[in-house]
Amino acid sequence: MSMARHLVWTSAAGSHVGMVRKVNEDAYLELPEQGLWAVADGMGGHKAGDVASQIIIDALRQTTPVSSLEDFIAKVEERLWKANRRIQEESAQHYNNRVIGSTVLVLLTYKDQSACLWVGDCRLYRLRNGQLRQLTRDHSYVQELIDGGMLKPEQAYGHPMANAITRAVGSTEKLDIDMLIFLLQAQDVFLLCSDGLYKTVTDDEIAGLLACSDSAEMVKGLIDRALAKNADDNVTAVVVKIDGS
Repeated sequence: MSMARHLVWTSAAGSHVGMVRKVNEDAYLELPEQGLWAVADGMGGHKAGDVASQIIIDALRQTTPVSSLEDFIAKVEERLWKANRRIQEESAQHYNNRVIGSTVLVLLTYKDQSACLWVGDCRLYRLRNGQLRQLTRDHSYVQELIDGGMLKPEQAYGHPMANAITRAVGSTEKLDIDMLIFLLQAQDVFLLCSDGLYKTVTDDEIAGLLACSDSAEMVKGLIDRALAKNADDNVTAVVVKIDGS
């Protein structure tokens, strides 16, 4: 548990290979004492995806102590750029330059401020005053169709291109990271998750499961619900709960 002026936070995390896949290409990081959490979802098949997601998590784990939110953001960006180069080296050395990569979503907290950095289609949700809100916007082909008015949001999951992402760490030399900065409130609950969760469990179900009191129970409930609905992808959830001290 960590302290920030008048806010404290607790967290829990879990990951499951799902009901269909043989390899779990998801990875996560939980460093509550540093105020840093992350989810990464690898791609590239033939065990390359789990290598890519692990490179990102290993890089983020080396984030050193910070003196401000701006400093924190800069250090996390630096870690992600380093992971981007490392994955490209891995591809050249072991995978005949095949495109391997990973999505990533990072949540960081400093005092009563928070930032989210992401590449790809892992999502950050916030439950505040009983209302669930998706804070991130997917970097995906289907999201571009929705933004262009060519597809309704409810048609997204059944779409043949539903798994096509438009950005990933490691897939190109240039890394394009999106970022959000916001203030924390006591009783906020955040969910970082891979697409294997939100493509299986509905927003209403997520909101209901995040309303329970214990972070570990929330994570277990989310993963159990996805498995009960025959999740055909890896499922990863990280829950961060903000409380007043």
